Amino acid sequence: MKSYSIQEINEVINGVIYGSTSQSINATEQLEKATTSQISFIGNKKYEKHWSASNASIAVVNEDISIEPGENRAFIKVKNADLAMSQILALFAPPAPIFRSNIHKTANIDETAVIAEGAKIGAGCYIGPKVEIGANVTLYPNVTILDECTIGKNTVIWSGTVVRERCHIGSDSIIHPNATIGADGFGFRPCKENGLVKIPQIGNVIIGNGVEIGANTCVDRGKFSSTVLGDGCKIDNLVQIGHNSKLGKFCIMAGNSGLAGSVTLGNGVIIGGSASIKDHTNIGDGAVIGAGSGVTGDVPAGKTMLGYPAVEARDALKQWAMLKRMVCAPKK
Repeated sequence: MKSYSIQEINEVINGVIYGSTSQSINATEQLEKATTSQISFIGNKKYEKHWSASNASIAVVNEDISIEPGENRAFIKVKNADLAMSQILALFAPPAPIFRSNIHKTANIDETAVIAEGAKIGAGCYIGPKVEIGANVTLYPNVTILDECTIGKNTVIWSGTVVRERCHIGSDSIIHPNATIGADGFGFRPCKENGLVKIPQIGNVIIGNGVEIGANTCVDRGKFSSTVLGDGCKIDNLVQIGHNSKLGKFCIMAGNSGLAGSVTLGNGVIIGGSASIKDHTNIGDGAVIGAGSGVTGDVPAGKTMLGYPAVEARDALKQWAMLKRMVCAPKK
């Protein structure tokens, strides 16, 4: 078991120690559950009230904390406790699943595929014709990479993921279990003779560098061009990204949110959980779409939208306040 002194932990996050403790630390935990051998975090002043009841010996805190650590307890003060927390969690992270050999004997790899040095391919994986796997890529068991795909260096793809033909994934990305990259876009047209006629989807998906895609998320291929996720995008579990959508850099989509076809997100757009975006909609740089909102039209850069249908946040809050007053008004 890993164990660190407060001084050793502080060497990682470069904070200021306030108080003192001789307790060694072997794990991280939230305030309410922490024991004396665990370190915790206070990332918001509203959680200061929980410190007195916690058994944690050390907490990483923001510089503006207003309470004392107490006897044989200490704080490590930093500018941003949440960012420091990420460094400490990495310090205590358990090792990744073990590969006994870089390429498992049950992996099915086409003879035309190119596998770079250091790549690891788990049991039951399928690598199709003319696929290119970059250096130090990790494919966990039962990943499928179909024809002519490319996977950039250091990317990790977890079990059950399917990457359909001709799709391209950049470097240093993570794709979590059972994601589907490049399934057909949802394209059908009514036809008197045949009911609904399927529109062939012959494009692909292009995913940038440093992208993370959550479990069971689907990114559909373009109809005749590419669905694109820019560098640094972070996509949660159970997200739907429709065909021909284009995401700028560092966009965030929370769980159960969805983009219909041909949606364009600028850089740094945030989509809250269960929000839905109408097809052919443009959302500008830095815009925020609140959880559960339904966007039916273009959103200018920097705007925050709430509600169903979504309107500017301040207008939504006014509407909700008026509705509350109407509902709660005493009956005459």
